[in-house]
Amino acid sequence: MRKQVVIVGAGPSGLLLGRLLDLAGIDNIVLERQTQDYVLARIRAGILEQTTVDLLHRAEAGHRLAEEGIPHHAVQLAFDYKSVSIGLSQHTNGKVVTAYGQTEVTRDLCEVRDASGSETIYEAADVEIHDIDTAHPFVTYAKDGVTHRIDCDLVAGCDGYHGVSRKSVPESAITTYEKIYPFGWLGLLSDTRPVAHEVVYANTERGFALCSMRSMTRSRYYIQCDVNDRVENWSDDAFWDEFRRRLPPEMAEALETGPSLEKSIAPLRSFVAEPMRFGRLMLAGDAAHVVPPTGAKGLNLAASDIHYMYDAILAFCAEGDEAALSEYSRRALDRVWKTERFSWWLTNLTHRFNDDAFEQRMKEAELAYVTTSDAGRQMVAENYVGLPL
Repeated sequence: MRKQVVIVGAGPSGLLLGRLLDLAGIDNIVLERQTQDYVLARIRAGILEQTTVDLLHRAEAGHRLAEEGIPHHAVQLAFDYKSVSIGLSQHTNGKVVTAYGQTEVTRDLCEVRDASGSETIYEAADVEIHDIDTAHPFVTYAKDGVTHRIDCDLVAGCDGYHGVSRKSVPESAITTYEKIYPFGWLGLLSDTRPVAHEVVYANTERGFALCSMRSMTRSRYYIQCDVNDRVENWSDDAFWDEFRRRLPPEMAEALETGPSLEKSIAPLRSFVAEPMRFGRLMLAGDAAHVVPPTGAKGLNLAASDIHYMYDAILAFCAEGDEAALSEYSRRALDRVWKTERFSWWLTNLTHRFNDDAFEQRMKEAELAYVTTSDAGRQMVAENYVGLPL
């Protein structure tokens, strides 16, 4: 089999790239090691930047998003039980973020791909990427006990942090940067009315808490916990009790509780691999970088990678422009590092992870500045809605 582009990974970034390539008439195939049901069952973040919303409409996969997505015109920062709202649209010429679950984004992209007849191979085992440093790369995989080979011009690695794509690059050709944070997030999803229409980031002496929503009837809440904690240690009642203790009084009083649909503990890390292009292999999303969930940048940063990757693939396929492939890495990394900075900054601002009283007072002073200064509010708003592509 021969395809112009092999896409490894059927998460939202791989499916978005495949859809954009379909619309441009570029032959592609998607390989995914899991089943489609498994992919569609994964629960992830749910705040979309305007650039991501625009890309989904460009991919003709935004119909349900337009109907069901909930615009957020502000974000709230709370310290010691007092919350301050930072307007987004007023500081960014009308830009907002939209609450719409990543699971729904993936479902929408799956549906348009399936309807188009484009090929996606689920349960593709033992995927291997070969000869990326030549003009004739190829990918092999096993399906139902049979090994298959796909010759191609380009490979797009959209298979996440633990995927095969980045591992296919020689160690000498890649530089990685990483920060591991000394805490985790215990998250609970419930069919309850959100305690606030806006996302709330709270810093208290008990630790961090986050209020977010998937819809007007489904909420996603988090609390900072020990990185070695276990979900089994937290009953629903224990979570709700601790979560309530970290909210401003008016929110704690209004909090609606209910049975959890899902609970999980996520470690937090910042990670970047440079460059993002190695011969005929290009990396996108978590295959190249990871951000802590603070700021909801993971999916959005992956979508911006796809924007730049799509441009590079178009130039290469139309004109054989190898320089466009290298330009992809430069353009993508410029936005990656700026986004990593904001996620790192917001994580440090909103969490307590040592007993350094001076550091805590610095965080309080930083919060006072960004919530009372026009320049500070604009900085938060510009980064939260997403930097320009």
